[in-house]
Amino acid sequence: MRKTVYETMFSKMQQIGIIDAAGTPATIDGYLKLENDPYMPLSVDWLPSEKEGTHRISMAHNHILNGDVMADPDMEIRIYPDLRAAEALSYQQDGLGIYQVVFPEPGQVYPKVKKELNTFLNRWLSNLIDQGFKVET
Repeated sequence: MRKTVYETMFSKMQQIGIIDAAGTPATIDGYLKLENDPYMPLSVDWLPSEKEGTHRISMAHNHILNGDVMADPDMEIRIYPDLRAAEALSYQQDGLGIYQVVFPEPGQVYPKVKKELNTFLNRWLSNLIDQGFKVET
């Protein structure tokens, strides 16, 4: 059976080492920084999750511009360990002034944004794998 994009992204996050086989954080202190020259470092922060049985993370490349930290990009992602799935929640690209959310308020969803952000996240995770980003164990 073919995997959904959500299951594929979960697998890619495991391959990088952001989550373990059970879909739980691969770090105890809630923060990962993966460095792989010549690429920008990848920062992963574990955030409080408002949905029981899920995890929420921020995953970002950042750079400094005129003394300000700029997201390039920064995405919030929800992980569903029981479903072995992950989905994009938001996307931010500071240099372009872009901020998009999939779920602007409880019970509301932007289907077009949801599809676009999950397509981007799936591609980004593939690029990270191709660039050699991996948590060292």
